[in-house]
Amino acid sequence: MSRVLSGTRPTGKLHLGHLVGALENFKKLQGHDSFFMIADLHALTTEYEHKTTIAEKTIEVVVDYLASGLDPDQCTIFIQSEVGEHATLGLLFSMITPLGWLERNPTYKDQLRELKGKDLHTHGFLGYPVLQAADIAIYKAEKVPVGEDQLPHLELTREIVRRFHHLYGKEIFPEPEAVLTPVPRVPGLDGRKMSKSYGNCIDLSDTREEVIRKVKTQMVTDPARKRKEDKGDPEKCPVFFYHKFFNPEKAEAVAHACRNASRGCVDCKMEMCEKLNLFMDPVRERRKTWMNKQKEIREILDKGAAKARSVARQTLTEVSKAMGLLA
Repeated sequence: MSRVLSGTRPTGKLHLGHLVGALENFKKLQGHDSFFMIADLHALTTEYEHKTTIAEKTIEVVVDYLASGLDPDQCTIFIQSEVGEHATLGLLFSMITPLGWLERNPTYKDQLRELKGKDLHTHGFLGYPVLQAADIAIYKAEKVPVGEDQLPHLELTREIVRRFHHLYGKEIFPEPEAVLTPVPRVPGLDGRKMSKSYGNCIDLSDTREEVIRKVKTQMVTDPARKRKEDKGDPEKCPVFFYHKFFNPEKAEAVAHACRNASRGCVDCKMEMCEKLNLFMDPVRERRKTWMNKQKEIREILDKGAAKARSVARQTLTEVSKAMGLLA
């Protein structure tokens, strides 16, 4: 059985993009030897000035994990910073990772452009793919469910693993493979990729009424349809993307109505919104239940950290011996 590792940074509420693009994938893989972390150390790479909110947001992510259908009896859920071996292996990997590998990382350059209001010229931000490689390697994970934007990081992990094996002559780690989601990019309310940094999200914590309001007043449609009688192109409309996913049995009819201007965008939005809310209702109910089970959540995290530490400690011993740090 393949071992699986993935995680989520607690930098804000999880949204529909996380649910469709990541958590649904996590759920399918949880029958494997799966480790799902809340990457609070990674949150510090961009949120180090707002440290007081990370612990609170971490619990929110745990609740969203459980509400999405992750079962702690089938997978290991833990907080990254509670397993110190992540940071230790990240430091050891940093000793062998060429600076050029990090500077050419396309995600690093993209985030520098997108997050202009933050000072990201730090050692931690430049080196976070090294810590990410350690997150994966410390469990000898073979499968990593990720979005397409994380593929360069996963390739860097493989490069670091290969360099480690070449330098120390001992193969400890498998080279991890990506498990891509069937829905790699969920559009946000403005048509761009749904992202906390863009503020264009439908959050998992949103009520039915909040979802309706956001879709009705903020979700863009095909710009060619300025009036009801204007014909549109459904492939240019985020609302149609949602129809294909949440209302597939009607998607063809929706596309036909858009192309022939036989129905207005508001009606199209409202039909989609009802299907979206039906999809989100079970998540909302489970979320409400878990928010009132803080003691049980802490027990899940303690159990998860204990199992994660046991596996990580063994790997770190192997690494230390290979590098000459242990006899």
